Amino acid sequence: MLTILLDGIAYGMLLFILAVGLCVTLGLMNFINLAHGTFAMAGGYLTITLMQKAGVPFLWCLPAAFIFAAVLGLVLERTLYRHLYDKTHLDQVLFSIGLVFISIAVVDYAYGANQQIVNLPDYLTGRFSFLGASIGVYRVFVIAICGLLVVSLQLVLTMTRFGSRLRAAVDDGRVARGMGIDVTRIFAVTFAVGSGLAGLGGALGTGIISFDPTFPLKYMIYFLIVISVGGTTTITGPFLAAILLGVADVAGKYYVPAVGGFIIYTIMVVVLIVRPQGLFARAAAK
Repeated sequence: MLTILLDGIAYGMLLFILAVGLCVTLGLMNFINLAHGTFAMAGGYLTITLMQKAGVPFLWCLPAAFIFAAVLGLVLERTLYRHLYDKTHLDQVLFSIGLVFISIAVVDYAYGANQQIVNLPDYLTGRFSFLGASIGVYRVFVIAICGLLVVSLQLVLTMTRFGSRLRAAVDDGRVARGMGIDVTRIFAVTFAVGSGLAGLGGALGTGIISFDPTFPLKYMIYFLIVISVGGTTTITGPFLAAILLGVADVAGKYYVPAVGGFIIYTIMVVVLIVRPQGLFARAAAK
């Protein structure tokens, strides 16, 4: 039971890191970026390439994946996304879906359609016993890294000048500009950081989930489920939702494998019926 719980928590935290950038762009910037998984795929494939082709150690691949995805996100935000901020949500959805299919075609051409496998370093592949349970070292590593990121994100958004300026820019961009806040720069940095976190999640995910060119489509629904269940008004909401969904998904596939894959969809439907604004959203989000 403890093994399943920790595996579920690790998977849930990974889902959160993969989805938190979408939470920021959707909840704070009011922009629907369904191509968010593309940045996660970029981080994952960069890690695969660096390890397999250049022999770069796995731990060095993590910051490289973050920086690469962040730069990619910044370039796309400055050249493409910024023109969609004042468009309708339908326009944003159609645009981002188009980017998803472009990225799938590019990766399929460069790497082929086969799943990519990463061999983790030996110090991350072992297992140890704890309270009678067999715990994977890499799961504990993922939990530790993602836990630090969650705390850091919450502190940045609530305790720093950047966080307050971001909230002001989202609440009323015109007033924020009148107060001297560079809204354009704030949004660009926010989008880049969200993309970088997705890339980092993709790098961490190479040791847990498989990568192929259809990754952005396969995991798009998981990102949306995390946002739907957790709400978009806070960071802690999607975090708690990701943990809940990760544990439910792992436990469901272990105990009732015949229907395990449908458990998280059932949770999403129930939550949307009972609390359409999200299970952990603030009341003001109604």
